[in-house]
Amino acid sequence: MGVGLGTSMWSGVSGLLANSTKMGTIGNNLANVNTYGFKGARTDFMDLMSANVGTAAGVKQIGRGVRVGTVVSDYSQGGLETTSENLDMAISGNGFFMVKQKSQVGSNGKMLNTGNSTTYYTRAGDFSFDSDGYLVTPQGLAVQGWKVDQDRIDAASAAGTVLSQVPVTGEIQDIRLTQFTSPAKATSSVTMVTQLDSDTTSQNIRDVGTDYYSAMTQQWNGTKNPSMPSTAYGYQSTIKVYDENGSPHTLTTYYDKITSKDGKDYWEYAVTCNPSEDGRVDSTGLPFANTETAGLLMTGTMTFDSSGSLENMSAYTMLSNATPGGSFDNTVWSAAKVENGYPIFTANFKSVSNASFTGQTNALNIALNVGISNKNGFVAGTGGSTLAAADNTGLPDYLVSFDPATTKVNSTVTTSYATSSSTVFSSQNGYTSGLLTSVSVDSDGILTGTFSNGQTQKLWALALANFTNLQGLSRQGSNLYAATLDSGQGTTNRANTGSVGSISGNTLETSNVDMASEMVSMILTQRGFEANSKTITTVDSMLSEVIQLKR
Repeated sequence: MGVGLGTSMWSGVSGLLANSTKMGTIGNNLANVNTYGFKGARTDFMDLMSANVGTAAGVKQIGRGVRVGTVVSDYSQGGLETTSENLDMAISGNGFFMVKQKSQVGSNGKMLNTGNSTTYYTRAGDFSFDSDGYLVTPQGLAVQGWKVDQDRIDAASAAGTVLSQVPVTGEIQDIRLTQFTSPAKATSSVTMVTQLDSDTTSQNIRDVGTDYYSAMTQQWNGTKNPSMPSTAYGYQSTIKVYDENGSPHTLTTYYDKITSKDGKDYWEYAVTCNPSEDGRVDSTGLPFANTETAGLLMTGTMTFDSSGSLENMSAYTMLSNATPGGSFDNTVWSAAKVENGYPIFTANFKSVSNASFTGQTNALNIALNVGISNKNGFVAGTGGSTLAAADNTGLPDYLVSFDPATTKVNSTVTTSYATSSSTVFSSQNGYTSGLLTSVSVDSDGILTGTFSNGQTQKLWALALANFTNLQGLSRQGSNLYAATLDSGQGTTNRANTGSVGSISGNTLETSNVDMASEMVSMILTQRGFEANSKTITTVDSMLSEVIQLKR
């Protein structure tokens, strides 16, 4: 009987211990109900090995109490709370942010040994940039990611290729901003889409044999006016472009209707800049400035079908062996070169050597997009590639043109309808330098910088990790987890790829602790503790009765 009562008492003690541990788990959950990224836990019990006892019905078993079986972490999604900080981030779905002690850079530019290279994992995304430019947690651990490959982005943009994903380069490393300025970028592409009134009449007398397709262009005189005479054109459109130092310049494109023939409309256009800003020099080294041709960068024609749709174009720039000194000479204007399907010209605003013609080594070319392109370039007209050949006959077949079979027409394209002339769309890709004003993150985990010049640049891609056995992770405090042998090292991915979720900016993940459930669990745990304590006091009373038997 004594052994039986002792066993009963220890069963009650085991219940007290187990319920005490469970209450500790509940208390920890409630203490962290407002902790960002915190994952709640629950304590699971299991019974102890039972003792065999003899009964009238044979050998049976009586339990000897309870113990803590395991503590299970709840990795379910927490609520998402909107914040005002761009660098607050939350993961929607699976995955953890990766953080580690900051790497230090020595005077030789190499990484120094920091002593602790352990990678930690967290769901709390309350990050900020420190004074050294590192993206860090409140404890100063550096957030991990990949550098964006800007060279591949630029190459794809130049080729007109759409990338399915922002490219990255190198290994996972500390996210750090080292460039707080956006350098100036020279304009390399201009889009000028217009609507040209088909009812307009030509503003110029066009004589076959002299200037049929360049009658408007020949009115340009860089020594007298910074612009085309108002009586020489039917419409004009301007756009601001930038040189390699970020200085702005104004390009003006002039248009004049040539004629209507065989159901088609023909228009002449000329691209110009301020003559005083033309930095080109001719083949003898003499500057274009103070010549009649100064500021005249490109001329050509556009052909519209009977419905007013642009079906072809020509473009002419000056030959590299030209020596303009007097009035416009159509014999030195030949078919423009083409880059990515669009005709190019150059103004050499900064007077760089060997950069005055589009074929020269240092030339900063500008492509003109009016809505059609052909990567094979222009096909020579019946009379050759010079503008003089077309001017002298007035025949469209003598103009250089795109091969219709391989010409691409954009969704936004220049037209010639019976409505007033207007600029439908214009853009260019150059800009001046700027300072970093803010950094934001998108759903794919791409950190993007916004600069004072209005430009944005993709800087870093966040690295996320996921684990097959989340229960094997070790809690390290400060909202951090560490990988163990049970959890494995996990797999790393970018947001929205593989098994990891997306990222929400200006958002923090709140604790996933359900206060109502915890309070109910607390009541049940308290009652369980009380019941086990009652077992002990009852057994104590029974033992007291046994002791008194010998009196």
